[in-house]
Amino acid sequence: MPKNTGLASDFETFLKMLTVQAQNQDPLKPLDASEYASQLAQFSMVEQQVQTNDLLATLGQALGGANLDKLGKWIGMDVRAPSAFQYEGAPVTLFATPAPEADKAIMVIRDNEGAVVDRITVSTTDQKTEWAGQGSDGQPVAAGSYSATLESYDGDTLLSTQQAEVYGQVVEAQVADNQILLTLEGGHIVAAATVTGVRSGT
Repeated sequence: MPKNTGLASDFETFLKMLTVQAQNQDPLKPLDASEYASQLAQFSMVEQQVQTNDLLATLGQALGGANLDKLGKWIGMDVRAPSAFQYEGAPVTLFATPAPEADKAIMVIRDNEGAVVDRITVSTTDQKTEWAGQGSDGQPVAAGSYSATLESYDGDTLLSTQQAEVYGQVVEAQVADNQILLTLEGGHIVAAATVTGVRSGT
């Protein structure tokens, strides 16, 4: 039974109860008319609240459907965002812009434990760096999760650090805390708001 039909039925039952109450009240102690009005007002408020809840539920379902449609468009796309990345043996392209006043820039590569595995001196004008997957000793590193941070220097003074952006394929998209979160291959999670580039998945 639709909720509105239920409300109408309950309202009719409520009126019947009021009628029986009025017919059987003590003539010497009649109920105050204001009590009837109060009871009617209370029922009306409940009815309006239920209808409001129904409307909000309908809106929520509509918005949820829209969000699901929006989320589905992320799946399979390659997105560029500041994130750790999965190294599987192929060179990784890292994106970061040195500070404008820097005269030296170093890309620092760390493993999943945070240990530095390589420090690469890069151009202060380039925004893209290729990491071949080698440690500071020139030997190939093991496959796994890594991160890269660009350090900008003026002489020996550290001006800034910036997490490098990488491309990763989206395998899951979800809404949490009023934002879209994207899970990339390897399990790394980025907020959609931090994505600076999108391309078709490979």
